[in-house]
Amino acid sequence: MIIDCHGHYTTAPPALAAWRDQQVASLTEPGKKPARADLRISDDELRETIEPNQLRLMDERGIDLTIFSPRASFMAHHVGGFETSAEWASICNELCHRVSTLYPERFAPAAMLPQSPGVDPATCVPELTRCVEEYGAVALNLNPDPSGGHWTAPPLTDRSWYPIYEKMVEYDIPAMVHVSTSVNPAFHTTGAHYLNADTTAFMQLVQGDLFTDFPTLRLVIPHGGGAVPYHWGRFRGLAMAMGKPELEEHVLHNVFFDTCVYHQPGSDLLFDVIPARNILFASEMIGAVRSVDPRTGHHFDDTRRYAEAAKLSEEDWAAIREHNARAVYPRLDALLKGQGR
Repeated sequence: MIIDCHGHYTTAPPALAAWRDQQVASLTEPGKKPARADLRISDDELRETIEPNQLRLMDERGIDLTIFSPRASFMAHHVGGFETSAEWASICNELCHRVSTLYPERFAPAAMLPQSPGVDPATCVPELTRCVEEYGAVALNLNPDPSGGHWTAPPLTDRSWYPIYEKMVEYDIPAMVHVSTSVNPAFHTTGAHYLNADTTAFMQLVQGDLFTDFPTLRLVIPHGGGAVPYHWGRFRGLAMAMGKPELEEHVLHNVFFDTCVYHQPGSDLLFDVIPARNILFASEMIGAVRSVDPRTGHHFDDTRRYAEAAKLSEEDWAAIREHNARAVYPRLDALLKGQGR
C-alpha cells in the first residue's frame, strides 16, 4: 500500500475560515467573539470538501491512506494568546478527526498543538493527550517558530520543549516539525519560511544532543528536509567540527524526511543522499503547489511519479511507500492491522 504521511485539511468548508475571522476580530473587539457552538459544519459538508479534492486525487494517484492534520498555514500560532490557540486547535483537530471517522480506511488524524509565542510548551500537553486518547491521533505537528517568522522560540533542543517530548515518548507518537504562516515580510510562507524551518530544525538537532535524553523520540522533517540533502556535506562537516558523531549515528535513528519535493532532479537527490530507511512517502496535496507542471503535464505534487521514476530498488520503494511509515508511526500501524491491512 501507499501511505502519504503529509496531508492537511486545506479544503475545509468556508464556515471554518469565517469563524476564525470572527475569533481574530474579537481580539480587538471583544463583542465579536464567536461561541464554539456558532460553528456548524455537517458531515455532508465535510464529504463535499473531501471527495472531489483529496479523495479524488488519492484515488487517481493510487494513495491508500493519508495522515491528515489541520491546515498548516491556518495554525497561525502568533495570533492572540494561548486561549485563542487552544480553542482554534481544538476545533481544527476535531474536524480532522471527523474526516477520519467518515473515511476510516483513507485518513488517519494528526493533531496541531495550541502553541503560542512565549508560552510554556507544557501547556500543549492536555490537547496532545486529548487528541491521542479521544481522537486516535497517530501523529502531531510541532511548530518550532510560533512567532510566525520572527524565530523568538528557543531551539528544539531546549529543555522547555521536554514536556511535549516526554508525552510523545509515553504515547510512542512522532511529530512532524512544521511551521505555520510567516508574518515576516522577508519570508514568503511556503517558498521560504517552510524550507528555512526545515533546514533550521535539522541544524538545531545536529548542534544538540536531544536524542541522548530521548532515544526513542521520532521527528519528521517535511518538504524533503529543506536544504538538508543538498548540503549534506556541509552538515557532516559542521557536525565533525562540533565534535559530534557522524550524522547517521547522531540523528538518523530519530529523524526522517518526507518526499514533498516537486521535481525529478530534487527527488533523485533526496533518494541518493538520504538512506531509504529515513524517507517517508508524502505529497502534501492539496497544498503549496497545486498546479500542473507544463513541462511534464502532471501536477507538481504528484510525488509518486518521481519515486517510481527514480532508481530505487523494489525493497527501498516498499520501505518508502509503506514500511517506514508503519515503523515511525506505530499507532498508524496498529490502526491498519486492526483493519486487516
